[in-house]
Amino acid sequence: MKFERKHAILLLAVAAWNVFSFGNFARNLYSAYSSGEERATGYWVAHTVLIVVNFAIAAVLGSLGWKALRANRR
Repeated sequence: MKFERKHAILLLAVAAWNVFSFGNFARNLYSAYSSGEERATGYWVAHTVLIVVNFAIAAVLGSLGWKALRANRR
């Protein structure tokens, strides 16, 4: 399968959206934790894992999008 420019832009946009939305989520989660919000440990662990996995997905999508964009310039 060959990625076209529109695919590359979509992949980069989704990666940017993941970073933006889960960056905001991480900031809010840290703010809640540092203010002393009482939650079970599983809550903090589960949400932290969710954030890390989504940042990893954003990195993979961003990498694919960037490679596809560079390949289409040639």
